[in-house]
Amino acid sequence: MSDESERRRLEECVKEPIRTPGRIQSFGTLLVVDVATYEIVTASDDASRWLGRSVSELGSPTLEWSVTAETHGDPIRIDLQGKAYDAVTHPLADRVVIELEPTDGTPDLPSASVVGAIRTLGLVASAEELRQAAAEEVKRISGFDRVMVYRFFEDGHGEVAGEASEPDMESYRGLRFPASDIPQQARSLYLTKLSRQIVSTVDEGTPLSSVDADAPALDLSSAELRAVSPHHLQFMRNMGQASTVSFSLIHDDRLVGMITCAHRTERRMPILLRRALEVLATQLTLQLAALESIAQLRHDLTIREQRAAVLAAVPSSDDALLALVDGGEELCRLVGADGAVLALDGLSRSVGDVPTAERDLLLAAAGTEPFQSSELERTHPALATLMPGFAGLLVVPVGSHGVLLFFRREVTQVIRWLGDQTAANRDTALSPRNSFSEWRQSVEGSSLPWGGTAEEARELGRELARALDRRHEARLAQLALVDHLTGLHNRRSLERRLESVLQSGEGGVLLFLDLDGFKATNDRHGHETGDTVLRVIADRLTEGSRATDVASRLAGDEFVVLSPATSAEDGERFAARLVREIAAPIRTARGPMTVTASCGVIVIDPAATGKQLLDAADAAMYRAKNAGRNRVSL
Repeated sequence: MSDESERRRLEECVKEPIRTPGRIQSFGTLLVVDVATYEIVTASDDASRWLGRSVSELGSPTLEWSVTAETHGDPIRIDLQGKAYDAVTHPLADRVVIELEPTDGTPDLPSASVVGAIRTLGLVASAEELRQAAAEEVKRISGFDRVMVYRFFEDGHGEVAGEASEPDMESYRGLRFPASDIPQQARSLYLTKLSRQIVSTVDEGTPLSSVDADAPALDLSSAELRAVSPHHLQFMRNMGQASTVSFSLIHDDRLVGMITCAHRTERRMPILLRRALEVLATQLTLQLAALESIAQLRHDLTIREQRAAVLAAVPSSDDALLALVDGGEELCRLVGADGAVLALDGLSRSVGDVPTAERDLLLAAAGTEPFQSSELERTHPALATLMPGFAGLLVVPVGSHGVLLFFRREVTQVIRWLGDQTAANRDTALSPRNSFSEWRQSVEGSSLPWGGTAEEARELGRELARALDRRHEARLAQLALVDHLTGLHNRRSLERRLESVLQSGEGGVLLFLDLDGFKATNDRHGHETGDTVLRVIADRLTEGSRATDVASRLAGDEFVVLSPATSAEDGERFAARLVREIAAPIRTARGPMTVTASCGVIVIDPAATGKQLLDAADAAMYRAKNAGRNRVSL
């Protein structure tokens, strides 16, 4: 389908005066009454003899009463000069439009109940099934040959989403149609006029006359009898339709679909039935909206769970980028991508199937602003040259940390259209299609569209940014409580844990260790060797302690181990074991080295402060040093 041809057809449709055609369908009669004078000021030509006369002269008190009664839009059965009509009125400025539809020539009201159909449809649990069931119910009620339920997409084109038809008719279900089939100005009428009946495709209509020859054309937007565009009549004839009735499906002030009844011969639908089916259409729209909302909520919940699983390892991982790469398959599946490039905090990795261009070149060309395309060759040809074989690109910012690039390979898509969309199926570029048999179009040079996945991926980017922020904050907080050289708790962390033990009253012991003559080690072998020794001793303290113990480095070569709920006897044995383990040889770049430690042990006094306990343990440690070092003192 040529975009240019479709644009021209849409522009041509706008030019048609469909609101003011100056005529009505010939099966009915139209009168316009001046409310102030009761004078008939406009009439269809079949009733032109009444122009300029009072509505009271028609001889129908009911009709006369309807001019001022608040019954606008509701049909009233009247008798006019021996014929029965359904009369409908609606106000138009200071006038009232009266439309008369003869009751003869219409089928009797169906035995099938509209209320029963609404109840039946209320039991359907999915939107797809509901559209099909609605088509079947309306066909059963209306008796028309074919009933189609349309749904419209954001760009204006539509799909026959549900259909019920006679066995000998070709099915249109699942076929797409362009926006010009139901142009915007026609759709805007369906927002205020909930149904539209077209009784005959060969009816040229009955002109309207007015007592004022210079009066502007009458606005028939709200009229039941408004005449039909010649273009649309030809469209119907080409489609094999002699008559149709359509009903609006409106949600949030937007036309989201239609129900269209079509018949191969002329057929009128009584206005009472049209009104009842308008109610069914309204109920159908509400139910569709509810089902689609429920489906969307379920989808959103699933996506949130999958997102959480993909990001679960990020906050606690030593390497957040590696954690994402390890879960790369799930990450790509979440976005429906063939591959991805992840660029975070100065590093980048790729997962899955990605373009072969240099990663830095791809990142520079894609940028860091939100972007999506499923037709790169058409929308961004320079970018497409870097990605041969790929037609889809989704750029997802990750806050201040970087960006995610998702790629989709080019695929051939087959679209099933309601009729050949090319010029070969039209007499002119602006005329309707001649055939509406299924026509398949292969679309190349594009990937599957990103659709709602794009916003889901952007939310992934926002959540990843928050996870990385939390990870950074947690690491800063951890650094504030951890000795950077050994990884042990620092003085601040030890004081917090000691305060907690004092508050709980669980007691325990405090071990204060100081390396013997460590300054000489640094002076003789250098600080790099000294740092190696300190790290090894820290590891020995950690390995030799319980999970509930707190090993910390206060400063230099001073270490403290807090052992909650440990008795004095066990504490002394614990300290002696640690002193022995510290004295084992240590491998360094300068060769094996041995250092010893002096350890003071005190029992935690719940009445003391943390500082008092550390001072007491420090004093006990000095007693060990004074007693000869490499030993434990209480």
